[in-house]
This record gives sequence, C-alpha cells and structure tokens, in this order.
Amino acid sequence: MNMGSEHTSTNIVWHESRVSRQFRHEAFGQQGCTLWFTGLSGSGKSTLAFTLEHKLIEAEFKSYVLDGDNIRHGLNNNLGFSDEDREENIRRVGEVSKLFADAGLIVLSSFISPFKQDRQLVRKIHEDAELNFIEIYIDTPLAICEERDPKQLYAKARRGEIPNFTGISSPYEEPDNAEIIIPVTYTPEQSSQHIFDYLKQHQIIKP
Repeated sequence: MNMGSEHTSTNIVWHESRVSRQFRHEAFGQQGCTLWFTGLSGSGKSTLAFTLEHKLIEAEFKSYVLDGDNIRHGLNNNLGFSDEDREENIRRVGEVSKLFADAGLIVLSSFISPFKQDRQLVRKIHEDAELNFIEIYIDTPLAICEERDPKQLYAKARRGEIPNFTGISSPYEEPDNAEIIIPVTYTPEQSSQHIFDYLKQHQIIKP
C-alpha cells in the first residue's frame, strides 16, 4: 500500500486565508517555522523538544510539540513500523507541521525519522510553501541510547520482540546538513538555550 503525496481527491480548491502570513508574524512577534528533531530512540529528542517548548512559552512565544508517540495515538494510529508506514507517518507529520508553521506557530516535531529521503521530503514541503524548516540532529550514540533505554525498547528489540527497530534491525541514516547538531554532552537546558539563541540570531523570534 503506497500512501504517497499524490492527490486522490478531485474537485478540491485551496482557499487562501484573509489573514496574511506577514500579519501573523507581526501580531505574534515570531515567524512560523518547524524545528525537526531527529535521532535514535532514547537520544533525548522529546525531552529537549518539551524543554524548549516550555522555554518559548515562558518567553511568550507561541509553540507546540508534535511528538512521535503522541501522534501515533491519534492521527497515525493506523500505521505500523514497516518502511512504507514510516514514510507515510513522516509525510503526514510534515504536512501537519507545515500547517502549524503557516499559522504562525513554532512547531517542534520530534520524530526518529530514520530515512534521509523522508526528512528531505518534509524539508521540501516547507520550502515549497516558503516556510522555515530547521533540522536538529540529536547526536547521541547508539550505545548510550541503549544504556538509557527508558522504555526498555532496545532490550525487547535485542530479544527479537520488536521487528524493524531503528538502530537494531532497521537503519538510521544520519543527517548530512542539519542546521543544528546537539552533542551528547549537552544537557537539555544547554541544548534548549542553544536552539533559542539560534532562533533569535535568525530572527525567527524577536530578541
């Protein structure tokens, strides 16, 4: 089953909002964008995304986290973990992230997203819409992720109880040109400050 980005619906028309993107930017004091957190399970993606969301909200910026597990409870609860389903999972999240960004929010999308071509598709979705897409690679080695194993997923995967598990029986393709790389030595607080400063420097948020 190939659920790609081709349209299957007919007789549909895109309706433009009467509120321009520029008006939203000026009203919110920020540019809508997607921060895409990628890395192995247990690398610290979700912890960092939620830490940064709190920091942004505390500074009165509008943001929201889209988390991999949370999305699979609802929007993507009909998808498994085959390569094909992973591709569709990321495509859907990419489209939702684009809508959030277009609405003027800073969306923090936290997904393993192991395949380069899937992440590139999400980047293109944003670029085609003239929206900011910032890839953030959480560079935590597999050995450390396994040592943490907060959900005991690696242990189950090693026992063969979880098929197609990224890093064990399914590959993870590291980004080639991520805008931000977070080393394992950074704490969530240091990492969130680093990204916060990046957003200020690139005028995504007002200083």
